[in-house]
Amino acid sequence: MNAAATTPLSDKHEVARRTTWVSVAVNSVLVVLQIAVGVLAHSQALIADGVHSLADIVSDFVVLLANRHSGAKPDADHNYGHSRYETVASLFLGALLIAVGVGMLARAGSRIANLGEIPPVHLSALFVALFVLVSKEGLFRYMLREAQRVRSAMLIANAWHARSDAASSLVVALGIVGSLAGVRLLDPIAAAIVGFMVARMGWVFGWDALQDLSDRALDDTTAADLRALLAATPGVRDVHGMRTRKTGDLALVDAHILVDPWISVSEGHYIAESARARLLTDARVLDALIHVDPEDDMHVRSVANLPPREQVAARLREALAAHGVLLRDITLHYLSTGIEIQVTLASAQDAPRLAAVDLEALRAQLGAQRLNVVQPVERQTVKSQG
Repeated sequence: MNAAATTPLSDKHEVARRTTWVSVAVNSVLVVLQIAVGVLAHSQALIADGVHSLADIVSDFVVLLANRHSGAKPDADHNYGHSRYETVASLFLGALLIAVGVGMLARAGSRIANLGEIPPVHLSALFVALFVLVSKEGLFRYMLREAQRVRSAMLIANAWHARSDAASSLVVALGIVGSLAGVRLLDPIAAAIVGFMVARMGWVFGWDALQDLSDRALDDTTAADLRALLAATPGVRDVHGMRTRKTGDLALVDAHILVDPWISVSEGHYIAESARARLLTDARVLDALIHVDPEDDMHVRSVANLPPREQVAARLREALAAHGVLLRDITLHYLSTGIEIQVTLASAQDAPRLAAVDLEALRAQLGAQRLNVVQPVERQTVKSQG
C-alpha cells in the first residue's frame, strides 16, 4: 500500500477546505474580469467563459458544504457515516455544469443565427482570455497535486474541472483571435464549444456520481488488494463471496471466509475479527462485515434443511436415557454432508450401559453423518459409528 492510501481523513478535509477556498478566490477575480471585459469588448466567448467561472464558484461552495458534512461521525440516521455527501455533491456539480453548458450552447446558437448583429471584438478580450488561461492551468496543477496526495475522488474531479476551464479558455482565446482577424463567426463558435465542453464535463461527473450512489463496486485491482489482506489472515483458508460498494471515497466490504470446521465458535469469531481488523488498516475501507463459513457455501448444498439443535438433542437424550445413559455435552457440526455429532457422557459409569445401545441405528434415525461418544474424564472415544 502506498503512503497516500493511509492519509488521515482529517488531512483530506483540510486539503479540501484550503484548495477550494483558493479556487473561490481565483475564480472570483476572473469572473468579474471576464464578464466586464467581455461586455465591453463585445466577446460572447469571453462572457460564456465568465459564466463558466461563475458556475465554478457555485460548485466550489458545494464542495465546501459537502466537505464539512461528509466528515461527520456516524449517527442514528446514518450508521455508516456521511461519506456519500461527497458523492451527492459531485452529482449536483455535474447537473449544474450540464445546465450551464446547455445555456451557453443556446446563447451561442442565437448569436450565430444573427451574425449581422455581432459587433467587432476588441483586442482587450484576447489579453484577458490569455490571462485566464494561465490562471486556470496553474489552479488545475495546484489542485490536482493536493487531491492526489490525499486520494480524494471529489477533489480530483474538482481539479479536472479546473483543467476543463483552462481548455475552454484556450478555445475562447482562439475564437477571439479569429474574430480579430475578421472572421466574426469564430467568437460565437468558440462560445458554443465552451458550452459543449462544460456540458460534457458535467455529464461525466454526474454519471460517475450516480454509479457510486447505485452501490458501484471497487475496481478489480483494489478488490484484489483487499482479498489478499483477508486471505493472509492466520486461520483463513479461503475467501469467497466478497462484495464491495463505494460510499464517497471509501468502501464498505462484505466477505465470507473459510475456516477449519472443527474449531470453536469463539475461535472462528476471533479469526473473523482479525480479518476485519486487517481490512480496516486499508484507508480505502470504511467498514467491513465478515461472515465465517466452515465450508465454501457457494459450491456446496445448504445446511438450512437439516434438523435444528433442539430437535436433535431431545431425540438423542431420550434414546440414550431409555438405556440409563446420561449426557453432559452435545456438540453438533452442521456440514453439507450432514450433521456430525459428538456427545460426552455424564460420568464414566455410563460407559458400560452404552454397550446396550445400537449407535449405528441411532445415528441413522437422527440422520447424522457421524456419531461419536466420549467419556468425560479420559476424553477417549469409546465407540464410533459412521
